[in-house]
Amino acid sequence: MGDLLDEAKDWLSIPSISAGARDEESLRHAAAWAIQRVRRAGGSAEMVATPGGAPLVVGELRSAKKNAPTVMIYGHYDVQDPGDLELWDSPPFEPTIRDERLYARGATDDKGNFLPLLFVACELAKAGALPVHIRVLIEGAEETGSDDVGDWVRADTRGADAVIVFDSGMVDADRPALTLATRGMVFAHLEVRTGTQTAHSGMYGGAALNAFHALHAILAAVLPGPDGKLPEPLRAGVKAPSPAEIDSWATLPTGETELAGVGARPSDATAAEEFYVRTTAEPSLDVHRVHGGEARTIVVPVATADLSVRLVGDQRSEVIAANLEGLLRDALPDGAELTISTDRAEPSAFDPALPALQAAVRALERSTGVAPALIRSGGTLPVLAAFSERGIPAIVSGFSLPDDNLHAPNESFRLVALDQGAAAARALYEELAKLR
Repeated sequence: MGDLLDEAKDWLSIPSISAGARDEESLRHAAAWAIQRVRRAGGSAEMVATPGGAPLVVGELRSAKKNAPTVMIYGHYDVQDPGDLELWDSPPFEPTIRDERLYARGATDDKGNFLPLLFVACELAKAGALPVHIRVLIEGAEETGSDDVGDWVRADTRGADAVIVFDSGMVDADRPALTLATRGMVFAHLEVRTGTQTAHSGMYGGAALNAFHALHAILAAVLPGPDGKLPEPLRAGVKAPSPAEIDSWATLPTGETELAGVGARPSDATAAEEFYVRTTAEPSLDVHRVHGGEARTIVVPVATADLSVRLVGDQRSEVIAANLEGLLRDALPDGAELTISTDRAEPSAFDPALPALQAAVRALERSTGVAPALIRSGGTLPVLAAFSERGIPAIVSGFSLPDDNLHAPNESFRLVALDQGAAAARALYEELAKLR
């Protein structure tokens, strides 16, 4: 593992922050680092400019077998801002090994998780033993929510027989997972205005419309009911998971365990029991921020809020965004004004019966000794929707664990996970070579 570990340390030392204290120079440095590895292995690679600024890395490594399948590998080189440095036990961009873990910002999301795919492809190419053609696609804007890479995928004329995405995790330290679906999103920013200036609550309270009261009224119209389900307009396009999928979720950690692991409490009496249905197969709505007013006796004239709706299955973000706005406006009190803006991303789903997905199941079981769990993810990865639209099967896996502190201080990646990733990458390339 020595060479792979050294490469991981080298890449992780580049502070390629996109979300927070953005570092443009380091973003380009991290992209150049990956390009150099592809070129050293005899391949071709270049930076492709994007509207958002962080360049894509687009490259290729060719197999000696001319008719070999083409496999794309996708990852991202940008990382989150490390936040308060005093909360880190070692500097976030000075990769440090402690207790069989590599600590650094980006160690699990996504440099350390993705790197084995690139490293193994380059090593096989240098040895003349690459069984598939590899297309490399690495973005630098994943942490900012930009869909620049999705636009590139949709415009790309070549495509691939499959794409491998190591940007997720395992069920536990022994059992890998293959993610078959991700949720989409409508993120909404709301502003409610009920007056042109603050008013004294003693003189005008009870007669003047309060922006917080109006905001609370419209939020109440879109929150889930006692059964945990959203209003029907926000469920348009939902398809129930198959009985086989529901049965497979019974082998996963319980909802009680998952909620307790992040210090959360169930939202209602059946939330823990229905954890996997609610977080992966049902749409959900969460209010993230409410702001306005002051700590004094006034009638508030302006209040704002941010919320998001996670989408599933055949739901379309354009429809849900329109339905969300309709529900909010219908509940708006007379005299209140609502301004709303949204950002959107589509859900994705991939049929486990596809030959590429079947090959992935074999490869992951072969490399780890354990059959992968077939799961859905409650999160959103916009590029997957672009792959789905192009008809490119996505193999979404990875070797992160919850205690890797993704996006948190002291982010880390297990050293054994680098080995697991490398073994899985090799097995995936070998199994996908059999597609033709």
